[in-house]
Amino acid sequence: MIFPSNRVKILVASKPVDFRKGHDGLAALVRNALNKEPFTGTVFVFRSRRADRLKLLYWDGTELVLAYKRLEEQR
Repeated sequence: MIFPSNRVKILVASKPVDFRKGHDGLAALVRNALNKEPFTGTVFVFRSRRADRLKLLYWDGTELVLAYKRLEEQR
């Protein structure tokens, strides 16, 4: 679980990313494509090409946390 502070910034990437990327690949994407620093406590949100999956990259103060969410249709 991610429990960021109340004042956490959340940045959502506007373009889909290759979901084979892990911690290091997404951190490099944050630096190179978004021109941001991944170790600031900001939550970076990435979506898959089909927009049915999300990955969140977050620095918790000691390590990078990578959360993965698969979005399901309401049944």
